[in-house]
Amino acid sequence: MDAFYERLDVDRFAATGHTSGPWGEDSQHLGPPSALLVRALEQCAPRAGAVLSRVAFDVLGPVPVAELTVTASVVRPGRSVELLVAELAHAGRAVLRATAWRIVAGDTAGVATGPGEPLPPPTACEPMAIPEHWRGGYLAAMRWRSVSGGVFSPGDAVVWGRAEVPVVAGEEPSATQRLFTVADSASGVSSRLDIRTWYAINTDLTVHLHREPVGEWFALDARTVIGPSGVGVASSVLHDERGPVGGTAQSLFVRER
Repeated sequence: MDAFYERLDVDRFAATGHTSGPWGEDSQHLGPPSALLVRALEQCAPRAGAVLSRVAFDVLGPVPVAELTVTASVVRPGRSVELLVAELAHAGRAVLRATAWRIVAGDTAGVATGPGEPLPPPTACEPMAIPEHWRGGYLAAMRWRSVSGGVFSPGDAVVWGRAEVPVVAGEEPSATQRLFTVADSASGVSSRLDIRTWYAINTDLTVHLHREPVGEWFALDARTVIGPSGVGVASSVLHDERGPVGGTAQSLFVRER
């Protein structure tokens, strides 16, 4: 199946091998399930002109490459601002939860901050080197272009990514869904540790957007900081081809294997 998920029912989805991450073939990278929950948030009591301004994910357990159930609801309605919650469950147990603020758009073009400098476009960048020990699953389902650094080079990185398959089979993903397939990769592309000898697993992901994303390519200007007591933080500025669109932050559980 050339998609991250096959839809089985209104709220049930089967994950494909394209979702698998670096920790094992049976566990998903957080990019695809993040995008799946964003799809649910977009479809939850949709309102014309309303935009997602912040989405925060909490990882409640490994997300298996298996059948999953998705639910979403408005938990704090409002005329201009509302809070939504979406949840991904496997066999009746929640494995990933997202909370999102949705804001009714207004006209602030006259006072908007400048768009910021765009990055070199993906077409001008070299393909990102892929580690020999991880060439399948999620990483192979994405196209990667490196402005600087990447998964193979420890340290700060600026990397473009584009999903080569849709989030759900038979559907054209929104630009926001496409962005979220990439957003969780900040900790991977800017890792300072070899994942073959270290765990650096994010327990969460928070994404703030100051404008709606556009297009298919999204970049992470990413960096990771490792503290002295087993905790790290990965952060990034998110770009589309027009310029900066938001930012991400992730807490990291760091341990030697």
